[in-house]
Amino acid sequence: MHVAGRIEDYALIGDMQTAGLVCRDGTLDWLCLPRFDSPAAFAALLGTEEHGFWRLGPAYSPQGEPAPADRRRYQGDSLVLESEWDTPRGTVRVIDFMPPRDGAPKVIRIVEGVSGRVPMRSALRLRFSYGWVVPWVHKVDSRTAAVAGPDSVWLDAGAETYGKDLTTYSDFTVSAGERVAFAISWQASHHEPPPVPDAEAALEATEEFWREWVEQCTYHGPYRDAVVRSLITLKALTYTPTGGIVAAPTTSLPEDIGGSRNWDYRFTWLRDAAITLSSLLRTGYREEARAWREWLLRAVAGDPENLQIMYGIAGERELGENELSWLPGYENSTPVRIGNGAAGQVQLDVYGEVIEALHLAHNTGLARNDYASMLQLKLIEWVEQHWQDPDEGIWEVRGPKRHFVHSKVMTWVAVDRTIKLIESGDVDGPLERWRTLRDTIHREVCEKGYDPERNTFTQSYGSRELDASLLLIPQMGFLPPDDKRVIGTIEAIQRELGTPDGFVLRYPTSGEDAGVDGLEGDEGAFLACSFWLADDLAMIGRVEEARKLFERLLSLRNDLGLLAEEWDSRAQRQVGNFPQAFSHVPLIDTALRLTASGAYGV
Repeated sequence: MHVAGRIEDYALIGDMQTAGLVCRDGTLDWLCLPRFDSPAAFAALLGTEEHGFWRLGPAYSPQGEPAPADRRRYQGDSLVLESEWDTPRGTVRVIDFMPPRDGAPKVIRIVEGVSGRVPMRSALRLRFSYGWVVPWVHKVDSRTAAVAGPDSVWLDAGAETYGKDLTTYSDFTVSAGERVAFAISWQASHHEPPPVPDAEAALEATEEFWREWVEQCTYHGPYRDAVVRSLITLKALTYTPTGGIVAAPTTSLPEDIGGSRNWDYRFTWLRDAAITLSSLLRTGYREEARAWREWLLRAVAGDPENLQIMYGIAGERELGENELSWLPGYENSTPVRIGNGAAGQVQLDVYGEVIEALHLAHNTGLARNDYASMLQLKLIEWVEQHWQDPDEGIWEVRGPKRHFVHSKVMTWVAVDRTIKLIESGDVDGPLERWRTLRDTIHREVCEKGYDPERNTFTQSYGSRELDASLLLIPQMGFLPPDDKRVIGTIEAIQRELGTPDGFVLRYPTSGEDAGVDGLEGDEGAFLACSFWLADDLAMIGRVEEARKLFERLLSLRNDLGLLAEEWDSRAQRQVGNFPQAFSHVPLIDTALRLTASGAYGV
């Protein structure tokens, strides 16, 4: 009986329209079809085998337990996964990948004999609608079709299959040098069956795609492997048809194991997408930036006054949040949620992140778009009227609105970058009025968001709590790194939000300062915040300390270079949705900063 592995036990495969997670034992435990935000056809990650899985590996042991692979890796700089098992009868390799979409979405799994003769088993149990719906499974010529409602999945197997216990099995033996391919293809059930995939041709095309894409990378520093793996992960989280970028390909992987901090991240947060584009631009990827800018213009449409913090991957606005009662959750972490109720929140910082991304795109030579410039001016007009409002902030708290300092800083960023656009002569705007607005915001933040007794900025006006988002103050240019208030804030965050292993919490979730987010339970160290701390340490001249922290953070990645949202210092494991764009983006940014400073290990 297979049970879901630890979060770091999973590998990512994807086709830039959806993604799957493959466990160390060769089980595909999570796959949504045909899009990232579609219902899962394999949902064992959030439940049990009854909720859908596909296991392919050496035949089960006498105890009935699938064995973890002895080795696994991606083929070079690609998203093609190789897992190898050493068995008493020989060594076998399984190659898992999803070809970049050309027609039907496909998962292809090629079994390759390395030595000896190894008995193998494929066990496929499709359960549509997040494990709720059992499909009608039947043979069509040499193919196996699973159909339920609007969905159909077609299995093409290189070995004989049979049905048992509502599962499709294949038992076969592979010899050295032999290759046996399996593939599943999704198709809307009212359409003609998808064509039978050519597994070897698809593998060659997938390898070529990733090879050509990675060649565009302009970073060649000492952390290249980590940076390139993060870039590949970010590319895999991009929905190619629209340019939208999901925060993660999963829902409800818990921030607190056994707790209720479980959210659906399969949507495009403007903040996450904007910072992702910034990292891609800094490493040579302009096409993704152009596609995202087009997605943004379509999503906002003619209604910038009603800007949402997140949208669906095609720009959908309705992301209603629901709970799936039939799923027991990852390691009994409930509820399992789909949709996201935070979509209706007000988060002032989003305006700053979006305009910063547009500013960077402009500065890196992306072709001018007049509507993007007009949108930027419209957004600033809204900020001008609302920057003094309280909001829910960067962390999407479900407690009362507050005057979050980071939100105010990012409204300053929005105004500052727009002033620079006007000064460049590309657009016209009320320059003096907005210069006055910029100064007003800056003055208020320094007066109301700063605690002179402790020499630190605070989470919100009048509070004593700290917040790791304050680490972005020098990175956004709000104050210079050598300002005593910046240094004091960095040191206060290390002191009050630091974990025993030197990482950083977002904000207090226990003790007398807890309660700002309106949720029960604790959470782990937020990896993005810990990368921000490394950045800040480098900016204030503590480069050796920054390098050591960065390399400790790199050591938290799984064996394939992937990061979730958080790190649980007590349990020493990754927690939260996986893999997480908001963790891989600051990894890239910090690597670039340390490389520029010359602060890196040998």
